[in-house]
Amino acid sequence: MIQTLSSKPTRIAMSYPRAFAVFIFIILQSSLFAGISASKSLEQSFIHCLNLNTNNSIPLSETIFTPKNDLYSSVLSSTVVNFRYLLPSVQKPLIIFRPVEYSHVQAAVICAKQIGIHLRIRSGGHDYEGVSYASRIEYPFIIVDLVNLRSVSIDVESESAWVDSGLTIGEFYYKIAEKSKVHGFPGGMVTSVGIGGLITGGAYGGMLRKYGLGADNVLDARIVDANGRVLDRETMGEDLFWAIRGGGGGSFGIILAWKVKLVPVPEIATYFSVEKSIKNDQDASLYNTWQHVADKLDENLMIKATMVSSPNPSITYEGFFLGKPDELLEKMGTSFPELGLLRNDCRDVSWIQSVLCLSGYPIETSTEVLLERKLVITGYMKAKSDFVRDPIPETAIKQMWEKLKKGTDAVIRVTPYGGKMSRISESALPFPHRNGTIYMVQYYTSWEYGESSEEETHMEWIRKMYAFMTPYVSKNPRTAYGNYRDFDLGMNDRVDTSFEEASVWGYKYFKGNFHRLVKVKTEVDPDNFFRHEQSIPPLPLGFGLANSS
Repeated sequence: MIQTLSSKPTRIAMSYPRAFAVFIFIILQSSLFAGISASKSLEQSFIHCLNLNTNNSIPLSETIFTPKNDLYSSVLSSTVVNFRYLLPSVQKPLIIFRPVEYSHVQAAVICAKQIGIHLRIRSGGHDYEGVSYASRIEYPFIIVDLVNLRSVSIDVESESAWVDSGLTIGEFYYKIAEKSKVHGFPGGMVTSVGIGGLITGGAYGGMLRKYGLGADNVLDARIVDANGRVLDRETMGEDLFWAIRGGGGGSFGIILAWKVKLVPVPEIATYFSVEKSIKNDQDASLYNTWQHVADKLDENLMIKATMVSSPNPSITYEGFFLGKPDELLEKMGTSFPELGLLRNDCRDVSWIQSVLCLSGYPIETSTEVLLERKLVITGYMKAKSDFVRDPIPETAIKQMWEKLKKGTDAVIRVTPYGGKMSRISESALPFPHRNGTIYMVQYYTSWEYGESSEEETHMEWIRKMYAFMTPYVSKNPRTAYGNYRDFDLGMNDRVDTSFEEASVWGYKYFKGNFHRLVKVKTEVDPDNFFRHEQSIPPLPLGFGLANSS
């Protein structure tokens, strides 16, 4: 056909449009075959390069997974909580590489640069918008999955620990409790999240009002930079060390391990959960009282609230107190008597038991479940977040609840701040949501099947709820939590996204700290090797931050 079109143009036996269509089809088919061949070549080149750079020490059958491998799908989905990014329409990685040594991670960076293939990093994979295991901006790409890097070394005497990025926060909590009944760590509440990515966004848990974020309690780190070097705090410098503690994952390097500070906890603490309806003025009045006192309570006490749409709309006030029940009841009697907390509502727990409760497990659950790396939440979902700096009017609370009732499998979770969070400078770390923040809001909706009609219904609900809340949350900018990535806020839709484009979402996550993050990125990764849809961009050559203010 190609010869006919080229050598005998006056005797074409078909119309020009059809001939042109056939020509395009042939070109596309050729491109497809070339793409398949190129993918095979990239795969082989990457594996060959890995072996050259690791002295042939990599057990390929256990660490390399490609679409032709029977385990590929299960490995890809192993830590995914948002099934939207497993749909057939979403680009999947050419290779999933699970290194078993730090040197393997170094080799992955060196080889990806050498053969020109894009790289994504995954530690736990909860990642609401899938930037650690899916790509909207470039293909082919590989995943460096850190699940095999799970060593932990705990030194009770110095009250510190080194913990590898592939360990879940639940596994780390379990290891601490094995060593000591009077130490803990103020990390995340959802126990199946990988600690490597968790701390890069901040990491908040049941003790944030007492000890701040997980990122506030980091002493050192090991990171592989864009040149394949392993750096610690001393060799990376304080600017990069600042950036990786709350500046978001996947922008500056691959975190291998964190050194964190352990914090003191009592042997006996208190957990309670009180469920209320959301039907009448009295219920709205109680929530209104909560939001006026939640950030001012004793910093040893955190009371979060969770509102659910169905089957019976309700709000649950869930508390954790670093002290005994009798002491808690005395404090509640003076600071929040409206809740009507009783001794029968309180459970004596160890710190490790409180971890299970706050993660959604029944109180009688064995702590051994933390070693199973069991995903607490999964499904097709969408989440958004806000920070509240002034109490929401009671009339607006009622309206919010009416909108919540219209949702299906819809949840609004609110977490109080204050205490230690108010005493840390907004610029101490990239995470800026400090003094003046009463509480954080997370809007969440999920559905069972991947049909577009279901997705549209749930997306419409959450976006309408978010729009309704506009007058009652932070402004200029309207801020959001970086670990709850939200592409609605904006995204890098190509590799060369500009500072101005990225700042649309960057200021929402980091406020003024976004400037410093861009400066650090420009210094340590000017070629933007580590990138994804909401990664920190470097400035182009000759473009100073003064120009972007």
